[in-house]
Amino acid sequence: MERNEKWTKLKYKQLMDKLYTDRDLKYRDFQSKLGINIDYLIGIPIPKCRKIAKEISKTDYLSFIKLNTHKTYEERLIHGLLIGYIKEDLNTILKLFNDYITYIDNWALCDGPVSNLHIITHHLDESFSFVLKCLQSSNAWSKRVGYVLLLTYYVKEDYLDKIYQLCDENILDNYYVKMSIAWLISICYIKYPNQTTIYLRNNQLDKWTHNKAIQKIRESRRIFNEEKERLLKYKRI
Repeated sequence: MERNEKWTKLKYKQLMDKLYTDRDLKYRDFQSKLGINIDYLIGIPIPKCRKIAKEISKTDYLSFIKLNTHKTYEERLIHGLLIGYIKEDLNTILKLFNDYITYIDNWALCDGPVSNLHIITHHLDESFSFVLKCLQSSNAWSKRVGYVLLLTYYVKEDYLDKIYQLCDENILDNYYVKMSIAWLISICYIKYPNQTTIYLRNNQLDKWTHNKAIQKIRESRRIFNEEKERLLKYKRI
């Protein structure tokens, strides 16, 4: 594929036809058990979606995005993954991802594409305003994007205090948002147990999120059994 190769309706239809030809119905059924609506699942494994997205990034990707109907999970996922492969400047990538957020309607369409935004690794400070913008949104999936960005790229000593503050500031009572916060705190604990223990002793989290964070920490194989038992005393009754 060439960089200036444009997508046409015919070319897009050929891609969709191939997706349906290559579908794995057992995989589709498995995905549906993970909370993804089976009605719009084709059944394409994530590695294949990544490969397709990477190839599309070498073409005129904007023409692909324009033709994308977003009617299926795979179309949305390929769109999200594609952004991480595009060779553009940071502002362009973040603008494209901000537009993509409107198509997120489940955790997998958030977490996979966020983990593919490797450009952020090299632009932590410059990208932080985008993280804050996501967290300030009233949209649950935008908030989850923000917290998953934090747990994927920002669990570093310089950002810890800000991370704890941003967890405390969540006011949205949404399962997927609160789960992302618990996940984030567990990663913080694994990397910085002393600082995160202090946070666990004194935070503004609701009881459910606080206890879920402790549960996630205790599920880690990187935590000794004695430590797991000690963490139980921080659970809220």
